[in-house]
Amino acid sequence: MAQDKPVVVFDGECPFCIKQIERFKSLDLDKQLEFVPRQAPDLLLRFPVLAQANFDSGMRFIATDGNVDVGADAVYQICKRLPSLRGLAGLYPFPVIKQISQLVYACISANRKRLAQKCDSACAKE
Repeated sequence: MAQDKPVVVFDGECPFCIKQIERFKSLDLDKQLEFVPRQAPDLLLRFPVLAQANFDSGMRFIATDGNVDVGADAVYQICKRLPSLRGLAGLYPFPVIKQISQLVYACISANRKRLAQKCDSACAKE
């Protein structure tokens, strides 16, 4: 099923994840991306490819051609489309930067619930 714009699938029950998605949304001035929580009732109907997804490994970026990127690769795809983050995205293809980004993403993903607890009071001040 083709879609008009790329879709970002995230954990809609994780406060840390929600906060990060809100940041991306605020930078998506041209509304180039659609953001959908993985708990959306029609998610698997729209994207059957996600039926076998282990969402503990990270968010998903679904391109208009159906290609799916996961985790740090998904963040890269998002950043490429947001003018204020394109410069940062330009660094990602370099092997060392990509490896470091994937390690950092994996660490954050594994600890997101703990980070959410720390974030609750700090994020409320923003």
